[in-house]
Amino acid sequence: MTARTGRTGILGGTFDPVHEGHVAAAGAACRALSLDRVLFVPSHRPPHRPGDPHASAFHRFAMVSLAVAPHDAYEASDVELRRSGPSYTCDTLRELHRSGCDASQLFFIIGTDAFAEIASWREYPDVLDLAHFVVIARPGLSQAALADRLPALAPRMRTVGQAGGAAPTGAGGAIFLVNATTPDVSSTLIRDRAARGLPLAGLVAPAVERHVLRHGLYGSGPDHPGSALA
Repeated sequence: MTARTGRTGILGGTFDPVHEGHVAAAGAACRALSLDRVLFVPSHRPPHRPGDPHASAFHRFAMVSLAVAPHDAYEASDVELRRSGPSYTCDTLRELHRSGCDASQLFFIIGTDAFAEIASWREYPDVLDLAHFVVIARPGLSQAALADRLPALAPRMRTVGQAGGAAPTGAGGAIFLVNATTPDVSSTLIRDRAARGLPLAGLVAPAVERHVLRHGLYGSGPDHPGSALA
């Protein structure tokens, strides 16, 4: 992994498949905190989800690469796919430190729903000192409710707008709450639509939809109604 200077966002996930909600969350974080780049990091094996991802690591990385290609500041990273076993965020952040990234310049991007479960993460609460956390508003859990749910973390929380350009200080550990509107879409919904032969336009990047159909992922295929390959 090549070290680079500047503020680096990290957006991790199964990306099974990557969708427009992921891309919008990265954009919201970039605008709010003036990030120089965002690494999209597909997990090898998500520790909080039972079973293996539906698509292989090869296809999930390929779809992420296709989704980020139009965006100069976004990159696909295989940092977790190159490691065996569960993909723990603490391990990923430490690997980024070893590559030359300083904790004060790392911003881990996550939705309110996922951050609400942070206490169950490996090495909590120490993991919060390995980077800043950027919590993007998601439907179903407001930022105010998040602070009530995690009262011990409330002193770390700072609210920023979509164009905040905040300048955090210290090694790490700030929790930035970004109030941004992102598409209410999930990978589960997309897999279901693909299996039923429904179009994915507006939910995933066009190149990702073509990849899903071309390779028959999630039970899809070029002969399904609405296929971009028909």
